[in-house]
Amino acid sequence: MRNLLQRTLLALIVIGFSTTVFAQNRVTVSDTDLVGGTDYYWTADNIYELDKLVFLEAGSRLFIEPGTRIEGSTGSNLDASALVITRGAQIFAEGTPNNPIIFTSTSDDGTFDETNRGEWGGLVILGNATTNNASEKEIEGVGTITPEGDDRAFYGGDNDMDNSGVLRYVSIRHSGKSIGAETGNEIQGLTVGGVGAGTTIEYVESFASDDDGFEFFGGTVNTRYLVSAFNADDAFDWDSGFRGKHQFWFAIQAGDKAGRVAEMDGAGGNENTTPFAFPMVANATYIGAGVDATPEGDGNEMLMFRDNTGGFYYNSIFTDFGSSGDGTAITVEDIDNAGSKPFDSRQRLENDSLIVGNSVWFGFKAGNGLTDFAPQDFVQTMLGANGNDIADPALVGIDRTVEGKGLDPRPTDGGPATTIALKNMDDSFFRPTTYAGAFGPTSNWMKGWTTLDEYGYLSDDLTRVDNELEEFDAPNSISLNQNYPNPFNPSTNISFSLPSTQKVTLKVYDMLGRQVATLINNQNVSAGQQTVSFDASGLSSGVYIIFHIKPS
Repeated sequence: MRNLLQRTLLALIVIGFSTTVFAQNRVTVSDTDLVGGTDYYWTADNIYELDKLVFLEAGSRLFIEPGTRIEGSTGSNLDASALVITRGAQIFAEGTPNNPIIFTSTSDDGTFDETNRGEWGGLVILGNATTNNASEKEIEGVGTITPEGDDRAFYGGDNDMDNSGVLRYVSIRHSGKSIGAETGNEIQGLTVGGVGAGTTIEYVESFASDDDGFEFFGGTVNTRYLVSAFNADDAFDWDSGFRGKHQFWFAIQAGDKAGRVAEMDGAGGNENTTPFAFPMVANATYIGAGVDATPEGDGNEMLMFRDNTGGFYYNSIFTDFGSSGDGTAITVEDIDNAGSKPFDSRQRLENDSLIVGNSVWFGFKAGNGLTDFAPQDFVQTMLGANGNDIADPALVGIDRTVEGKGLDPRPTDGGPATTIALKNMDDSFFRPTTYAGAFGPTSNWMKGWTTLDEYGYLSDDLTRVDNELEEFDAPNSISLNQNYPNPFNPSTNISFSLPSTQKVTLKVYDMLGRQVATLINNQNVSAGQQTVSFDASGLSSGVYIIFHIKPS
């Protein structure tokens, strides 16, 4: 018997194995179709076409079923398409490892590759978490479209635990169209502004954006399992006091266009405004465009820290970077500390607030000596004091072509990535590993749901690929957890755990055994802990019981 509830339910989990077959319909979604204070459900039997810029407004929730496809129209500038989740709205886009949710362009006819960039805008999520902007600010690009008095493009607030929903097993493809009233305002595959730590972002891919793969403007959101592949500008970009905890980031650059693998800025304005940018990243694997590649773009540095940003990178791999000029692996802004910009990231480094440690470095055009790929003496001192190793990480394969079908960024067991002394992150968010980088020797969590896999870049060698969830924390039985909050009025969250991906139906009954809601209906649900929201508006207050029945 479970706790007494003010707004009550009897939850019954039924696991089945039936298969649903359906034909997809096309549904056009315009901005006027989504209004505030309403729940929307997008299902896999439809393709949803975004007609220009579409805002999910405050008080609304958008639930997207696994396997659903969302396509942005191909207009540009004022006619560009994007989906914007505004402050106070929530998106619950929860795909599965074998049935992801796909955001792409209406022009994506199945023949695209990594060179098809800028075909639509992208996905934007805006929240109420703190930034170091002097006041709330409009997200770049989108704000030039909204008229004066329309605050839907603003981000930032005072709630660092703000919850904008869930993105899980989501692939964002061919984005980065020029958007807004001025040219040059491309948005990223995923743009995140002021998003709080109550939000879940994991297993998300940005593929072939004509701008950055991911850009974070302030906020405190935590992320895991991000893929940034073949994007024209930076793979990862942060700004405006970005913080949070992040693990298992993978980036690979293309040989034709590329920016920095990671551009890390502290602020867009006054660089001494708090909160300072201070994210913590563990287990990143960053692969450049190739030692001899000279891609179009401004990516002369693999990692650039500037504008008073701090931050930690630990237990990571940085490799195969050339670019034009010297092609240095790491640069930290060092200015004269006078005039209009008296703050720089060197100060953060010398105050032990910027550290890259316990990581493997190898394969740079400038050379593989510390003084070659990290020419600044104070950076050399920092790297030398923090357990870094200059050695070939012995990745299984980094071929960037479909023909080669040899992209397999797992490290060889027994190589430097598995023998380096690792940093104990001493934080419950970070999952312990026995390897540096985003992948273990027997784990490739990109299989099944990414564009890289669907298009054929990933190796077919599956004999050493295990399920990442099983490696870390898959439960050994089915369980239904206590809802939260409890008591509640009118909504609560119900979480449950599965030992493997299974078909799930979750229904809600009252004390007389009458069904009052269906929360999940015969859907594939991935292993691990999952959470669904239940709105009990319209049900009577009373005493109920939550229990579950395990399948035989």
